[in-house]
Amino acid sequence: MRRPVLSNLLLASGFLALAQLMTPTDAAAEARLALVIGQSAYRTVPELPNAANDAKGMTELLGNAGFTVTTAANLAQNEMRAAISDFAGKVSGSGADTVALVFYAGHGLQIDGENYLVPVDLDPKREADIPLQGVRLNDMLNTLGALPTRARIFMLDACRNNPFPALSGAGHGLAIVDTKAGAPGSFISYSTSPGAEAEDGSGIDSPYTTAALTIAKQPNLPIEEVFKRIRVAVAQSTDGRQIPWESSSLTTDFKFFGESSGSTPALPGANAMALAGGTRSLEDWRKELRGKPAMVAYELVITEDTVEAYQAYIELYAQDTRTPRVRTVLERRRQMLAWERATAINTRASFEAYLANWDNSDLAATARRLLLRVQNRNYGVPVAAAAIPVAVAMGPTCPCSTPTTPATPVTPSVAPVIKKRVDDTPPKRKVVETPPKRRPPPEEVVYERAPPPGPPPGAVMQGIGIGIGIGMGMGGRGGGDHYRGDYRRY
Repeated sequence: MRRPVLSNLLLASGFLALAQLMTPTDAAAEARLALVIGQSAYRTVPELPNAANDAKGMTELLGNAGFTVTTAANLAQNEMRAAISDFAGKVSGSGADTVALVFYAGHGLQIDGENYLVPVDLDPKREADIPLQGVRLNDMLNTLGALPTRARIFMLDACRNNPFPALSGAGHGLAIVDTKAGAPGSFISYSTSPGAEAEDGSGIDSPYTTAALTIAKQPNLPIEEVFKRIRVAVAQSTDGRQIPWESSSLTTDFKFFGESSGSTPALPGANAMALAGGTRSLEDWRKELRGKPAMVAYELVITEDTVEAYQAYIELYAQDTRTPRVRTVLERRRQMLAWERATAINTRASFEAYLANWDNSDLAATARRLLLRVQNRNYGVPVAAAAIPVAVAMGPTCPCSTPTTPATPVTPSVAPVIKKRVDDTPPKRKVVETPPKRRPPPEEVVYERAPPPGPPPGAVMQGIGIGIGIGMGMGGRGGGDHYRGDYRRY
């Protein structure tokens, strides 16, 4: 009687173990949310049929990987903004132990160094319309980057050709986005290299999504390894015309299927990948590639996707048939890195440096426009700065007016000037307290004056006495006249 019970327990344990193997273990360890956008039915340019298929395939893949997926298709500008905002609300409410993923298939544009996702109702008449009608990629990155999450993953199959005739001066492809410059914990993948255009493909899906749907299903592959393999697969399927690109600031491990070590964070500030900047020098790559078959070396440098790796390959395999393609990728990568620096610094010197090396590139016209813009901005800076000392120096000109406290705080460099001006004017009480040194004493004034005309004072007094005596004897009129005459003369 015990054998049936024991066999039933063993059978139940087997089913439980099988269920655990079939269920992604990541879902139990972390919350997973995804937003999938497929832009196919554009209203003013030809449709992108593969974009709808790409979104459908990624929705199924991510659902099987344990994501709660929100799918949106053919969004106008307001609808796309609302979809991103609603998704950010879900991520915020899910908590800090959340992996947020956004997949976008459709057109993307680069205008003035900024990347834009293209709504289906976009109808530009000039490049200046794009900021008004498009959705800035950085707005989406910053919105999700401000939320406490375990990881943020962005997959952009958005580097297709520019279909809008009014935007003939726009740069090709998308500009570089450096995830290390923002909040840590982000991973972004382009379907092709920055500044390059991706192919829509001849199948039901684009080359990028086709590779992702196959490779991401492989169990226990870290996300970095997944996208390295995607890069090699896409390069092979397009004969090197399209090479996907990634940038990462992840600090935890992530796997689409299998166990992730997300509960064990990496060292603070550590990056899971080092793609655009490279961790190995040119000499290291020369040693790595020397003696290897050309095909093996080619796959190695495509996998790593760094300037140093491409440069070493070109030097060592100058006669290989793949070298011209690698040289094109290398030159475009160098140009886009220079463009990223120019737009990030955003000064006259940075754009002049770019134009000195890339004057004939597709981004030269944009660089000249931005150069003119920063020249006007820099010209206005000294004028604005000059207003500060002018405002401080304008004290009351009328003695009866009372100085008032300035509306803005006075800087420490200005305060001593004001005190010096006040101290230079000696108060009146100091004049009283300090006796004048150059003024002669009163007796010296009398001494220096010339004596009055006529006889000395003693004789005058005697004359007066004599006159009085004579006047009293001879008549007062004459004496009085003589006195008045002496007074006038004195």
